[in-house]
Amino acid sequence: MSQRGHAIALFSGGLDSALAILLVMQQDIEVTALMFMTHFGCDINDKSSCSHDPSAVAEKFGFAVKMVHLGYKFVDIVRNPKYGHGKNMNPCIDCRILMLTEARQFMEITGADFVFTGEVLGQRPMSQHRRQLDIVERDSGLKGRLVRPLSAKLMNPTEPELSGLLDRERLESISGRSRRRQMELADKFGLEDYPNPAAGCLLTDVGYSRRLRDLFSHQEIVDFNDLNLLKVGRHFRLDTRSKLIVGRNKEENDKIERYITNGDWLFEAKDCGSPLTLLKGDLSEANIALGAAITARYCDLKHVEEVTITYSRNEESNIVSVAPLAEDILEQHRI
Repeated sequence: MSQRGHAIALFSGGLDSALAILLVMQQDIEVTALMFMTHFGCDINDKSSCSHDPSAVAEKFGFAVKMVHLGYKFVDIVRNPKYGHGKNMNPCIDCRILMLTEARQFMEITGADFVFTGEVLGQRPMSQHRRQLDIVERDSGLKGRLVRPLSAKLMNPTEPELSGLLDRERLESISGRSRRRQMELADKFGLEDYPNPAAGCLLTDVGYSRRLRDLFSHQEIVDFNDLNLLKVGRHFRLDTRSKLIVGRNKEENDKIERYITNGDWLFEAKDCGSPLTLLKGDLSEANIALGAAITARYCDLKHVEEVTITYSRNEESNIVSVAPLAEDILEQHRI
């Protein structure tokens, strides 16, 4: 059977976006799903929607998924969002505008008819009330061509509905935070093994947001290596140019070693269980003393009076003996 049109979906891998796709596909519309990635996403091993493997549902129901990384464009938005941050560092409205702008451009390149999402009216406090949804539609350049199939009958008809490409009566009128109707639809379509709802975005996490604010306030230029390090270890601010990242286990120690760049120093207590401590910034006498004392505080010898710490870079290596840092001083530096 020939299909009646082509639509571009925003796909998170979660239940709502999957249901929106199935609602559109049941009207003989070809769907290409865009799955956006940023450096603020969650771990791929997590079972929340942001990391859910899209291949199984895409293969089962027959739609294509394209992965799109937003790169530094998204970092710039996080740093200075037009519509501000949420409770933490999440720029939800600006984020949605960027994703939909990318989707619009893809729609225009491919000659597709409209863009749609799995958004539900009133489900999320910052980005899914009517005013915010209207702002996103306007600023993304999708006025009249952005469909929200799960809440369509509660909203103004869009061009695909007015033209008859989409039958409005076969779309939904879901609102609020209840998931009952979504679960009914999942049963109807045979959609199984869907993830629990979860933000997944690190920008909603209090600790990560605190580290990110600190990074932005001390570095004008931020690269992906800096962002990756925010996910690892304990962080301590030594001065305006320097900070420490202390591994909490072998896995984090391994990650710290992978993220070393030229100019970074590693601190370690040899011959005992020890974190790897990465110094990014100035190797001043004060920072050597602090870096060594903090490393001693988290190694297996933290209860002895003095610990020998090695600090090294490339082939250069030095040692210093220090007392583990007192807890009250440690907390003064913690990010």
